[in-house]
Amino acid sequence: MKKVLAFLLASTVLTPFAYAGAPVSPEQANVLKTAVQKARPGMSIGEIRSSTVSGLFEVDLGGKDTVYMSADGKYLITGTMYRVENKKFVNIADERMQPMRVQKLAAVKREDMVIFSPQGKPKSYVTVFTDIDCGFCRKLHQEVPKLNAMGIEVRYLAYPRSGVPSPSSEKLSTVWCSKDPQAALTKMKSGSTLPTQTCASNAVAAQYQLGNELGISGTPALFTPNGELLPG
Repeated sequence: MKKVLAFLLASTVLTPFAYAGAPVSPEQANVLKTAVQKARPGMSIGEIRSSTVSGLFEVDLGGKDTVYMSADGKYLITGTMYRVENKKFVNIADERMQPMRVQKLAAVKREDMVIFSPQGKPKSYVTVFTDIDCGFCRKLHQEVPKLNAMGIEVRYLAYPRSGVPSPSSEKLSTVWCSKDPQAALTKMKSGSTLPTQTCASNAVAAQYQLGNELGISGTPALFTPNGELLPG
């Protein structure tokens, strides 16, 4: 958790997007589509883009998986590809999703978040998808005062890992429907039990769906202002 916190503190400054896969020619796209369809008839093929690696193309398969293919369609690489930079490895597929994440997160109303703000104007912020029953989420919440002291605003969104409806989603609904959601969240992350609450403005289900759209696979899931995902 300390490593995640240190990386978070170094990553919350807004930086420009470094990646945008260019579209490929219809001829090149047809070569790759034909190769996939011959190997896996009926497989759904989405967008095809050039990659940052010369001679490789990104191909979206099955609606969610991105693979890399050679120009002639004879070779296919699965898994995560990283770009090696001076002090870190950059997940290329994750980087491509950053502009979309920024746009979707910007559409979430502040009143639908549980926000812990620093005194004065925030220097930056982090958006955190959280679950009450997540041990690492509780550890991260203990670091919120430290983040606030450094000028970082923490914006919580709900992500019940067991889905909606579930006991976890009921706990998150209790927090989001509370008159004092900040206090309720802190109490429940400390192990306290609160009476179940529901409300018409409950945003838990919508935020769970949003988390899935953003590629979350666990909690806490932290997003920097430029849309970079830092899994907890």
